[in-house]
Amino acid sequence: MPEFRLYNTLTRSKEVFEPLSPPRVNMYVCGITAYDEAHLGHARAAVVFDVLYRFLRYLGYRVVYVRNYTDIDDKIINRALREGRSWQEIAEQYIREYQEEMAALGVLKPTHEPRATEHIPEMIALVERLLARGVAYVVDGEVYFAVEKFPGYGKLSGRRPEDMLAGARVEVSEKKRNPLDFALWKAAKPGEPFWDSPWGPGRPGWHLECSAMSLKYCGETLDIHGGGLDLIFPHHENEIAQSEAATGKPFVRYFVHNGLITVNGEKMAKSLGNYVSVKELLSRYHPETIRLFLLTKHYRSPLDYTEQAIKEAEKALYGLYGSLYFLQRIKSVREGELRKGGRRLAQALETFQERFVAALADDLNTAVALGEVFNLLSEVNRFLPAAREATSAEAQLATEVLRVIKDLPGALLGVGGADPESFIQGERERKLARRGLSRREVEERLQAREEARKARDFARADALREELLRLGVEVRDTPWGPFWMVEA
Repeated sequence: MPEFRLYNTLTRSKEVFEPLSPPRVNMYVCGITAYDEAHLGHARAAVVFDVLYRFLRYLGYRVVYVRNYTDIDDKIINRALREGRSWQEIAEQYIREYQEEMAALGVLKPTHEPRATEHIPEMIALVERLLARGVAYVVDGEVYFAVEKFPGYGKLSGRRPEDMLAGARVEVSEKKRNPLDFALWKAAKPGEPFWDSPWGPGRPGWHLECSAMSLKYCGETLDIHGGGLDLIFPHHENEIAQSEAATGKPFVRYFVHNGLITVNGEKMAKSLGNYVSVKELLSRYHPETIRLFLLTKHYRSPLDYTEQAIKEAEKALYGLYGSLYFLQRIKSVREGELRKGGRRLAQALETFQERFVAALADDLNTAVALGEVFNLLSEVNRFLPAAREATSAEAQLATEVLRVIKDLPGALLGVGGADPESFIQGERERKLARRGLSRREVEERLQAREEARKARDFARADALREELLRLGVEVRDTPWGPFWMVEA
């Protein structure tokens, strides 16, 4: 196995990954605030860290993966008031929808999925530790972290105090000693949910929950802490401060942050109204199309969403499964060794496996890894025309290619691992239904076209092909007969 190098936001460099207590790896990733539907930006974070989780396990690590849910927050409370529902109903609805959508996208379940409200005692205990260490203070039933008491504040974001004041989402409060101080415990407001605490009824601050839950499930030092780039400041900066002030130990060894989804160069966000929901995309595209789109750029780079880009991902995915569909049909018709095309494909397969894993080992470079997949497919497509009369060695090679695709991009990227026959048939049915067509309508025209071809009535065959194309059905003639797909 190659060395796994991972970019660490804390040191601003790629480093060889070395967990604190191998083979165990503790990984904590900030999850959603459950007040609205998930958009493509949430899906990118989930898929990126899903691939990291899969790759760490492939490397032989025993991963404890924690992804939390913020199920109490101002946004949740405000939505509940607007809709006349309880905050619990709001949180439960959007957590359930998120879980269903992530399952549809093939995102593996983390080891633990804790909710903030299930860990109030742990948060209160953490606040008590911070007060005992003199790095927090109480004002009128609220508790704040005193930033000036933590000398390392700013080491993750690299910001100076004056820059932090300009860029922070600082809550206006006359109770703070310093504008950068942040709430650990908020006093209850009339009509809002609250929990009893030594400082009076209230609820935890947003930053506190992740420190308390990571401490519970992963211990005092995390190997990996992940999230979107927009969480670096203030959220992760504040987590470092409160965690390290409480334990006296390094909070995180490797901070990993994914780039944001943009629309025309601007961050995709609900507040800007420029987002596309995961639910809506799943209604129009196969889940692997969405995964493929999300993995086409390096995870640290911004990824611009356009309809054209996701349609290109769909076309590429159809090309992948189309090639695998024909590989699966290769049967040995005689004993024999590999011929020229087979020898070339065998060499490409050997090179592919090494390069694919090397790409992921180089800071999880899914863009390069996918490039290697499609390089291999080019060789597969050169091999296929002669494979109708395959030798035993060539049939065995086809089986091996299918296995490698399933075991590498299928298992590690979540792309290409489905049964090709099932994928093709499923996409045909889904696309036909969207166009209001039946399979029978298509197959009758295909049969008529084949009869015209056999009768050498090529004008009639071409006319039927054009008719199918107008219906959105593209036909390709192959050694195995006509192959058709409904256009993406």
